[in-house]
Amino acid sequence: MRRWAGIAGALGVALGAFGAHGLKRVVDDPHLLEVWDTGARYQLVHAVALLALSVVPNPPPWTARLWGAGVVVFSGSLYVLALTNQRWLGAITPIGGALLIAGWVSLAGRAPAAGVDP
Repeated sequence: MRRWAGIAGALGVALGAFGAHGLKRVVDDPHLLEVWDTGARYQLVHAVALLALSVVPNPPPWTARLWGAGVVVFSGSLYVLALTNQRWLGAITPIGGALLIAGWVSLAGRAPAAGVDP
């Protein structure tokens, strides 16, 4: 899991930097630059979440999978949308968002009972 967190984090920083510096030469629509930034931000947040999950004893088995799939679908669709301006990709992005949310819900489902701190 740490390896995937590292890969997602490294790619998130690289793609974020590209979006901040190189993408302006390819994309002239400021909205599409924001779309790219959103993808990079969510990817980085979930890379950190994966890293944190890697130190949790007995982590929920589906959380990392859902987050990984969510990052690929959510952030990936935003990256492709920003590069191609194919607006129909915006219909795919919420599927990735739902996967990210499902990952958080799977984590919450394994939370200890109220008042008990492991």
